[in-house]
Amino acid sequence: MHEMAITQSVIDAVCEYAEGRRVYAVTVEVGALCAVVPEAMRFCFEVAAEDTVAEGADLILVEIPGVAACRTCGAEFRLADPILLCSCGSADVDIRSGRELRIRSMEVSESCAQPVDAATTPPR
Repeated sequence: MHEMAITQSVIDAVCEYAEGRRVYAVTVEVGALCAVVPEAMRFCFEVAAEDTVAEGADLILVEIPGVAACRTCGAEFRLADPILLCSCGSADVDIRSGRELRIRSMEVSESCAQPVDAATTPPR
């Protein structure tokens, strides 16, 4: 299941960018041709976010449809799967969208989260 590795990379990037601030939501664009199963990614997100500033954050997945243009007949068409074939029979196509996999946005708190042991650490 490659969703775990992908999601762990998302969590790593989100936590680094958050710089200690609590993360409330992360929006990720996922292309239809990436072979990512949304429900698997949601599950992996919860697991990967445990004990991080992203724990409990909402994962918002925005699916980007696969779109291609045929170089033979010029038709633009949607791709439901990675089979790159135009209705004219040509496999000479240019993929316009559907391979995206990127963090689109994230919602974070304004202030940094306190370390977990802040309440038990005596001041210096």
